[in-house]
Amino acid sequence: MVATEDWKTAGLTGLAALAGAASAALVGVPAGALVGAMLAVAVMAALGRRVAVPPVARDLAFLVIGISLGAGIDASVVPHLPGWSVSLLGLVVALVATMAASSLLLLKVFGIDWQTAVLSSAPGTMSNAVAIAVEGRGDASAVMILQLMRLVILVTLVPPIAALQGVPEIAEGAARPVMPLPTLAALLAIGLPLGRFAGRHGISAACLLVGILLSGIAHGTDLLQGAAPAWTIFLGFTATGAVLGTRIGKVDPRSALRLAGAGAVVVGMALGMAFAFALVIRALTGIPLGQILIAYAPGGVEAMAAIGLALGYDPAFVAAHHFARILILLVLVPVFLSLGATPPPRPGGDDRTGGRGG
Repeated sequence: MVATEDWKTAGLTGLAALAGAASAALVGVPAGALVGAMLAVAVMAALGRRVAVPPVARDLAFLVIGISLGAGIDASVVPHLPGWSVSLLGLVVALVATMAASSLLLLKVFGIDWQTAVLSSAPGTMSNAVAIAVEGRGDASAVMILQLMRLVILVTLVPPIAALQGVPEIAEGAARPVMPLPTLAALLAIGLPLGRFAGRHGISAACLLVGILLSGIAHGTDLLQGAAPAWTIFLGFTATGAVLGTRIGKVDPRSALRLAGAGAVVVGMALGMAFAFALVIRALTGIPLGQILIAYAPGGVEAMAAIGLALGYDPAFVAAHHFARILILLVLVPVFLSLGATPPPRPGGDDRTGGRGG
């Protein structure tokens, strides 16, 4: 009976997500499938209905997005590598600056302890940040709420902002061939266990990364040609949006209201910094501003990668930068946490967060 109820919940969630995705796409919302599915499932949860996305559907969605991004890697990428090295270096600087500024703002202005502030500020590894908090570093509830606020605001705002900078047009006759379904099925069959294995061993966005690697290697060596079918990418966007919507449904409204000011200010500052860095890199490299913004936007890796793909930006560029983002954050987060490993005791044992101080 429990299993039947779970499948019913997943089915209703999927229908709501598909309805929201289709509606948003039909009216021309940028990255409409992702945004529409997220909002539809979030509304469903707000109305008191149970929502859920089966883990296998979530992982397959991330794999499809990764495979689609990796399909953009081929010999034509090589001439662009010098320009990418500049933007990748800019990404490192942007991540360090954003984490430092966001963490200090949360600490100094909003009274949130250092480790909670750091984990809440990590731009792109929400699952990893929450897992670290659950293990006893900072306030896990505050980390999840602040990370979710950042993610929801950015998923809603970044697509129209990036689209305003100009969405690339596909040249006539330049449409890419479509990957045969048996080939896609083989990549999914190989990638799913690999992604889950990597995820169990602490790799953030593991299925997305495995999809990028498998597809990128196969396309880069000419073993494969063609992008994933459009309908599978649409379903991948829809499932990713549904996952975000279910996460919103788990947030305690009172706790969210308490942290709303901090979340909004930090996201606004981080987005402003990403835009400023994108302007600098645009001036240095000539890469389209919207494309750099998608690469630098301090949102979840899966969501930002999906937005870049949906808006038609260079998939290899998007894949390279979000792959690099995860690797950089795996180093940066422990370094930033160590800076507050032994904070000085406050007089009277004051703890302004109401949670763990470290």
